[in-house]
Amino acid sequence: MNVLIVEDQHDIAANIWDFLERRGHRADHAADGASGLARAMAGQFDAIVLDLGLPRMDGLELCRRMREAGHGTPILMLTARDTLDDKLKGYAEGADDYMVKPFELRELEARLRVLCRDRQAATKAAAYGPLRFDAASLLAWRDGKRIPLNRNQGRLLELLLQDAPRIVSHQRLAHGLWGDAPFDTARLHDHLYALRALIDKPFPTALIHSVHGLGYRLLADDDA
Repeated sequence: MNVLIVEDQHDIAANIWDFLERRGHRADHAADGASGLARAMAGQFDAIVLDLGLPRMDGLELCRRMREAGHGTPILMLTARDTLDDKLKGYAEGADDYMVKPFELRELEARLRVLCRDRQAATKAAAYGPLRFDAASLLAWRDGKRIPLNRNQGRLLELLLQDAPRIVSHQRLAHGLWGDAPFDTARLHDHLYALRALIDKPFPTALIHSVHGLGYRLLADDDA
């Protein structure tokens, strides 16, 4: 992988850089948001590790500008803020995943691999009920409304569409996002909460349903 690290704390950036290069990857570094945006726009990176609290331009603004410019490079956001609202703000601006500091470097690499793998996978459009999704563009449509998704939201929706209206287990959903990397159910629920806010909240009826203790499913009125 060719990874851009946008991080103002020199020791954290150096640790990530050294670890990735020892594992056979390439890395570049920017110490502030403005420089990071310029490098991200100009470079051909497979993924970006992006700190949230940056000088000159914060991580949310950088992420928003990249997505507005049409750049789909996967973004893994680093943050010391672990509240649900903070995570949802990152997803809303186009982040694909997040890690809360401190973190394990092996898990960071595993998550980057999953983001890069999903970007390379070409998948045909899928539909269920009033919902349609095109994985290549990461665009969903419901009742004619266009809904841009980030990469993790798209992957979750793709898995739900594949089995709709059957239940998709927590384990399968988590494996679809992170492969064999460790995960906690709360983090999976965060991603599903963000997806439901986009797919269901603007509409009178919900399509994505939680099945307590088992997983999630898509359920349209015709199948209820």
